[in-house]
Amino acid sequence: MCGICGTTNGRIDEMLRTLVHRGPDSGGSYTDGPISLGARRLSIIDLAGGDQPIENEDGSCVVVQNGEIYNYPELRRELERAGHVFKTRCDTEVHLHLYEEHGPEYPRLLRGMFAVALWDSRRRRLVLARDRYGIKPLYYRSVGATLEFASELRALPRGEIDLDALEGFLAFNSIPAPYSIFRDTRKLPAGHVLVWHDDGTLEVTRYARPGPLPVRHDDEAELVEELRARLRDSVRAHLLADVPVGVLLSGGVDSAVLAALAAQETGEAVHTFTIGFEERSFDERAEARLVAERYGTDHHELLVKPDPQLLFETLADVFDEPFADSSALPTYLVSQLATEHVKVALSGEGGDELFGGYYTYAADLIAQRFGGLAGLARPLVERLPTSTAKASFDYKAKRFVRAAHLPPLERHHGWKEIFSPELRAELRGATHAFDPVDVYRARYAETAAAPELARLQDVDFGIYLVDDLLVKTDRASMANSLEARVPFLDSVVTNFAFSLPTRQKVRGLSKKVLLRKAAEPLLPREVVHGRKRGFSIPAAAWLRGELAPFARATLSPETLRRQGFFEPSVVTRLIDDHVNGVEDRSRQLWGLLAFTLWHERHVEQEPPLLRSPRIDALVSS
Repeated sequence: MCGICGTTNGRIDEMLRTLVHRGPDSGGSYTDGPISLGARRLSIIDLAGGDQPIENEDGSCVVVQNGEIYNYPELRRELERAGHVFKTRCDTEVHLHLYEEHGPEYPRLLRGMFAVALWDSRRRRLVLARDRYGIKPLYYRSVGATLEFASELRALPRGEIDLDALEGFLAFNSIPAPYSIFRDTRKLPAGHVLVWHDDGTLEVTRYARPGPLPVRHDDEAELVEELRARLRDSVRAHLLADVPVGVLLSGGVDSAVLAALAAQETGEAVHTFTIGFEERSFDERAEARLVAERYGTDHHELLVKPDPQLLFETLADVFDEPFADSSALPTYLVSQLATEHVKVALSGEGGDELFGGYYTYAADLIAQRFGGLAGLARPLVERLPTSTAKASFDYKAKRFVRAAHLPPLERHHGWKEIFSPELRAELRGATHAFDPVDVYRARYAETAAAPELARLQDVDFGIYLVDDLLVKTDRASMANSLEARVPFLDSVVTNFAFSLPTRQKVRGLSKKVLLRKAAEPLLPREVVHGRKRGFSIPAAAWLRGELAPFARATLSPETLRRQGFFEPSVVTRLIDDHVNGVEDRSRQLWGLLAFTLWHERHVEQEPPLLRSPRIDALVSS
């Protein structure tokens, strides 16, 4: 795992300095005429010989990589039989020889997570590629004949705020690819390759597009056995490392399955890590302990207590562009806990999107049959008192009746929408021409032949997972110099999940039907059939209690007028509505806080260099 960067303007050392947290073990750079490549390394495989950049046999090609290639032993054997000579045991080197054999589309052969840059000095071209699932990030900035790229936005020049990206942030609480918060900088989308030539021209092409496959109708018992075998295969591959590997363990079935399989596949006790909260509906330590005790893991847990200023300033430092998924906080803290014991940890991202784990999927199917009746119930539902409990009934019911009458995609988005178009216009003081849901519509249009639920899962898989959950996991873990691996995002698993019929994913209100059946022999019943879990926080209660003064101070009219993006009177009303129990506005307020603090710390001043975070006051053991 690393942080990588490159430039055609010679400031490689300055860029590398901003990425030390991603690779504290070593750093290196390479320059050939106008092009410079750099890497900071967190050593996982071939600890002694894998420093980057790495050159091919004759020095004509050089590579830097952020990530891990899990099928590199097999690829290496094939390439050696073809006459290629390897200098290291590091997985990064396989990129060079695959490129020599197959050209810029070679990433389609890789099983793993990666963002990679390869300079071909003979052809005077630079190849950038990102893994098919978007697990590892890669930003690039092309202005005139100049190209710069990096694992994080903090390594690149700042610029004008992209108002389309801001509109997307207000709709989603994250910024969808290919946009970034700065107008001149873009994210390389998942499954894409960028080729830059030294005359300044570049092309971006898609080499992989995971998504719905023809539906299988095998016997359920056979599907259960096959899924368990495929998950075991993926976990075994993701344990490949020359350092210890742990598991980030919530109380849910996804991470619990990973912990169970990892424990069975290793010869010593696996380290597991869990975060807990004083508010009971958000505390998953009891369920996590059941799994840890069953498999005799070396279990570690923390109880989180909020400290408003430290909490938000830490997250504002960690995320290099506005990001407002509140579960970033526990993910950051559990990563810090893990990094005290291991360099690598498995995480459960992707299980919900692949196997039908969200409440919205059950709502999607219910609305197909009864959506027209929701309007009749809406006046009554809107009168329900507001709760601060996790996934409370009133919250889900209000979301359902407000969007159930819409077309499938708009309905699906409506249940998760942060600021509605009307509220965005009020907040911004004007209606913006760009509709962020068009990003969803473009993805949705590519799967017209698939079952409806599979199409909606695919939208989440290609956008929400990539631009929210994987961003969260990458930044929160790498800020602590921890490599997070995601075994559900492996073609061995995804190709199977993409072919499942709807009834094996969602039946009525039951979610993850097949995955839970596959997990039954591995896990305690309380975990297999428990309510949906994940690292999340009691944001609504905090913002109505301990964090309310901090929210008012941070979102003061003076600050908002200085930054110039949001109408102060609208923000004040949102705070008042939330604090007074009129409406749960926690997700909107978290987004406004995240943007405001990000702007203060990344735009109004030099972006911070990440060091060991000061969080002792946040936790108690």
